[in-house]
Amino acid sequence: MTDVERLRGELYAASKNRALMYWHVFDELRTALGESQASTLMARAIEARGREIGRQFARYAPVDLAGLRDAFVGGVPDAGRMFAPRVERCDAAALDITLQRCPLKEAWQEAGIADADIATLCRIAGRVDNGTFEAAGFQFSAETWRPGRDGCCHLHIRPGAR
Repeated sequence: MTDVERLRGELYAASKNRALMYWHVFDELRTALGESQASTLMARAIEARGREIGRQFARYAPVDLAGLRDAFVGGVPDAGRMFAPRVERCDAAALDITLQRCPLKEAWQEAGIADADIATLCRIAGRVDNGTFEAAGFQFSAETWRPGRDGCCHLHIRPGAR
């Protein structure tokens, strides 16, 4: 095994570990506080982390969607393989990206977690993107995975206020 193969394995194992920690924290919070409050608390915390990440993309706000695309897609781990982003649209009005894979979702599926819970976890984990792009100075919305849907998240980034 080469160093690159070893590091790739470690990268994916760390992502799987993160996914399973999200699951266990969510499940414990849900038991203690109910699903609504558990979802709200986790989403808020994850979005806060996204706001920290968003600082690195602020230089592209409010309108450089091509620069944002290059920086964001270019930063996807494992030369893009980890999330397999597909740019659906990138022009002056919109940047739309489909994440064709998600190691978090894949780890939850592998662990046998119910689809309804995976959809909830995807909505919660996806809040990192809200924090990231909104803190960077863009308008943002997303459709996260749900049962029967191919791929994972569909990210919709629009120019921010000038």
